[in-house]
Amino acid sequence: MLVSVPTFAQRWSPAEVVTVAPSDVLTGGAPLAVNGGPKSRTRPEPPMFPGGMEIGDAERAAVLDVLDSKRLIRFYGPDDTITYSAVDTFEQRFAERMGTPYALGLTSGTAALITGLAALGIGPGDEVIVPAYTFVASPSAVLAVGGIPVITEVDDTLTLDPAAVRANITPHTRAIMPVHMRGVPSQMDELQAIAREHNLVIIEDAAQACGASYKGRPVGSIGEVGCFSLQMHKVITTGEGGMLLTSNAETLFRAKCFHDSASEWRGAAWQDPDPAVRATFQAFPGMNFRMPEITAALGSVQLDRLNGLVGRMRTHKAVLRAAVAATKRVELRRLPDAHGDAAIAMIFFTETPLLAQRVAQALVAEGVGARVLYVEGQHDWHIYACWRDILAKRTWNAAGYPFSMARRPIEYDANMCPQTLSLLQRAVHLDVSPRLSAQDVEETAGALHKVLTALC
Repeated sequence: MLVSVPTFAQRWSPAEVVTVAPSDVLTGGAPLAVNGGPKSRTRPEPPMFPGGMEIGDAERAAVLDVLDSKRLIRFYGPDDTITYSAVDTFEQRFAERMGTPYALGLTSGTAALITGLAALGIGPGDEVIVPAYTFVASPSAVLAVGGIPVITEVDDTLTLDPAAVRANITPHTRAIMPVHMRGVPSQMDELQAIAREHNLVIIEDAAQACGASYKGRPVGSIGEVGCFSLQMHKVITTGEGGMLLTSNAETLFRAKCFHDSASEWRGAAWQDPDPAVRATFQAFPGMNFRMPEITAALGSVQLDRLNGLVGRMRTHKAVLRAAVAATKRVELRRLPDAHGDAAIAMIFFTETPLLAQRVAQALVAEGVGARVLYVEGQHDWHIYACWRDILAKRTWNAAGYPFSMARRPIEYDANMCPQTLSLLQRAVHLDVSPRLSAQDVEETAGALHKVLTALC
């Protein structure tokens, strides 16, 4: 008798099933749960909102302090004697934690990317290399400043493949955008060497990797600009929000101009503490991406939680990776810096896409929240093949701007990065929540051993 199971861990169509034969499902005399055996996990998976699930009295008190002050924007309020700004404080503390002299609070991670690109002078027709595996906000930010995203393969780190980056550089390339995807730092040594060779700037997308590091340096502090998201799913959260890092005073000045349409009115003291910068560089019109005081108050408290959150996730992930490695049945995701991993997820690769689907579904039956990163025909905004509007070069204007400004023919299609698709179709993903108990981790490790030994 064959048992039918869904092909995908959490989103599936009843018409799409794979089968697991009884000969596959015994290990140590215990049948897999997908075939009627006992579940490995005794508790449900906790929600994967690392910082969000920690919100408590400290966040509540910080927000109430701002409300009581009635100063909801960093620059003014009804009581002119109040000069304290939660945004100022959060920026200073974030910059110190990440090892950079400057930080700028913004309304979202996307706003941080757009502002960072603008601060670096990226504009119409400039090509920016972005990975084929990242949230759609990364290439969309490039389009927002008039640039052209050059979609580029990832390798078994699931971050930018340096060889593919080198192959995609043209005379029109201005920037590389490494994305520290699912908490894992990109191969920054290789990417920086390429950038230096070709006189390119690096803008780090660290939206999913707050707290990660690369060879001792916090991600986001390595390139010319680093961008973070504080959206609900991220390591620390304010619901929505973003942060930009830079070590360059001119870049900070330009970012401040761009993120605030009233920047010119704020005065030299706010524009930059270095009078030479204000005297040398002219302000220009900008947007409105200013961080509110309530957002910053939340962010400062969440920042205090960062080390504890990342530390717990790293501890849990080390156990789970060891359990997978011990089976010698699958290939773990390669980590450019295992010690610097933010550890929000564990990913391994099976030999075939079908096997990945079988493994993921068997793990779900065991009570483990597993999924395959890409199943053809199922939509995920993190995978370039699903960026329908970008692949079709649809824009908000009849002229087709910014694609109309491209300096060479730019064509996209859903099969342009076969290496990326092959990896993602074979990739089984598990969230690593900081709220897992020791028992949860032990049971998950047992489920991994049980399923991989049986099916792989």
